[in-house]
Order: sequence, then structure tokens, then C-alpha cells
Amino acid sequence: MRLFLGNLPFKASEEDLTDLFQSVGVTPDSIQVMRDRQTGQSRGFGFAEVPDAQGNQAVEAVNGRQVMGRAIVVNEARPMAERGERPPRNRY
Repeated sequence: MRLFLGNLPFKASEEDLTDLFQSVGVTPDSIQVMRDRQTGQSRGFGFAEVPDAQGNQAVEAVNGRQVMGRAIVVNEARPMAERGERPPRNRY
């Protein structure tokens, strides 16, 4: 199950989030904190892959939990919406 992780502290790392999930008995397959392409700074959200059997347990146990002073949001990730065709950018 793919989970959305929101309202993440900008200093939270993948290791911090892995430790958080493991503290409630959930072993994530992977965790990715989304980062700005140019600066490498966290964008404040990410995604976790957890076994389907542990998905609901993870949402209930971690959603709203305080991490570095912020209440994080955890819910099942929704598929990304289709983007329409973008007009070409004016390069001048």
C-alpha cells in the first residue's frame, strides 16, 4: 500500500520516518521524502510503501503523531491526476 506523508518537518529524513513507523510495529518497504530539485531541501511531504496488511495499522498509528514539533498527516495515496497538455514556454 502506498501512503502519503504530509506536513513533514523539513529536517525529517527517510531514516527518521522509518524509525517512526517501526516504533508502532510497521515495517515500511521504502520511504521517500520529496526534495526540491535545485536545493535538495525537503518539500514537506513524501511517500511510504508498506505491506497491504499493515497499511491501515500504519495510518491509524502514525496519522497526527508529533514529529519534530509537527503533527504529520498519513493517509492512503491517491493516484496522480492527469495533467493536460501544457502550452510551450516563451524562452525570450
